[in-house]
Amino acid sequence: METSVATFAAGCFWGVEDRFRQMPGVIDVISGYTGGHVDHPDYRSVCSGETGHAEAVEIRFAPDRVDFETLVRAFFAMHDPTTPNRQGPDVGTQYRSAIFTHDDEQRAIAQRVRDEIQNAIDRPIVTEITPASTFWPAEDYHQRYLEKRRAGVL
Repeated sequence: METSVATFAAGCFWGVEDRFRQMPGVIDVISGYTGGHVDHPDYRSVCSGETGHAEAVEIRFAPDRVDFETLVRAFFAMHDPTTPNRQGPDVGTQYRSAIFTHDDEQRAIAQRVRDEIQNAIDRPIVTEITPASTFWPAEDYHQRYLEKRRAGVL
């Protein structure tokens, strides 16, 4: 089975991971950190705001079952892309809205969908669209966090 990768940041990665996991065609979702300038960041250093990383999710998906555009539309629907460095009670650059693209086609799709959504709303979209960089998986306790809570594991 052919797989592709997509990387999104939309606030705290727990809810973002959980929502993408429920989408048909998504094979796996990993919570982690990307977009920063420090190797091997951890939760504490990312929360300090000094590493430049965003809490993000890396998605492995089957492009014959779900396309990148569908993932981008889901990303925009699951958070407020007009709020800089904040989602709900979470505030800081690590909670910024961003699409980290893995190739020119993803960049073009992300820009087209962002522009289409921007034309339909009044407030400016602040979502960054930037080339993907190293993705650092978050600590084990962050993986499948909401799933573990529902199961009573946490």
